[in-house]
Amino acid sequence: MSSKPPDRHASHVVLIVDDVPENLAVLHDALDEAGFTVLVANNGPAALERARQLVPDIILLDAMMPGMDGFEVCRHLRASIITRAIPVVFMTGLTEPEHVVAAFDAGGTDYVTKPVRQSEVLARIAAHLQTARLMNQARSALDAFGNAMLAVTPHNGRIVWQTPLARQWMGQYFDTADATPPALGDWLAGDKSMPLTIMRGASRLVFTVADLGSEQWMIVLREESDTARVQALMALLKLTQRESEVLHWVMMGKTNRDIGDILGTSPRTVNKHLEHVFHKLGVETRTAAAALALNRMRASAPAVETV
Repeated sequence: MSSKPPDRHASHVVLIVDDVPENLAVLHDALDEAGFTVLVANNGPAALERARQLVPDIILLDAMMPGMDGFEVCRHLRASIITRAIPVVFMTGLTEPEHVVAAFDAGGTDYVTKPVRQSEVLARIAAHLQTARLMNQARSALDAFGNAMLAVTPHNGRIVWQTPLARQWMGQYFDTADATPPALGDWLAGDKSMPLTIMRGASRLVFTVADLGSEQWMIVLREESDTARVQALMALLKLTQRESEVLHWVMMGKTNRDIGDILGTSPRTVNKHLEHVFHKLGVETRTAAAALALNRMRASAPAVETV
């Protein structure tokens, strides 16, 4: 009877990248014994080719290699839509803070120090595979229901993945759907308690935080337009079209004179419509009306569930 443990990880593929044959051999044997399918590469270009062709579940990447080092390899992996979501664990003998920061800036998920301890590597792999599995389940569910979401890495704001609808909107509002736009990067690096709004004509793309995880931040995208919001206010609050138009522009911070200019009417008429809005909503001020309308619209939006 075989004494080999059951292949608990047989469905998971690990790519090991190291230019030292002895290191490859030791890790290969340990992972093979644990039930993983193991691929190896001894240089950067070979690693990129294997990763793109076979898309492993996780990559163990030597930081210091001749020619293309691990940092450059990782940047190439993150630049490709095929490989950008693969967890990358750096293996390095460099433990100075700047080297650790460089690993994460290149897109690394984690790192272990050399000489590598097999038990530590196995534990890190198991943890990151579990996280990747949950994220993939969440992504599949979001894709299926047509939600617009993207995930970024906390340390540098790099986009790890995005649903098809999010990718479509990113392409429409920015020059590229793959790279993190400066406006989004600045928002991610600062105060995220308030949404980020990007204008394009009469339409707006609004970014809000769904979850600030340790490995990935989940961001919800919502497209708004003046027409869509007016229609929503009519349906939710039982307002006339003109009342809804006035309330919409109040929510946008416009004065009665501004609203009159936009709608082609007098400030006095705008104020009359606003009085009707106050009466129907049971409020007394512009701020209260705007806050109530915003809360009703948020409550009516479909909830995003993660697995």
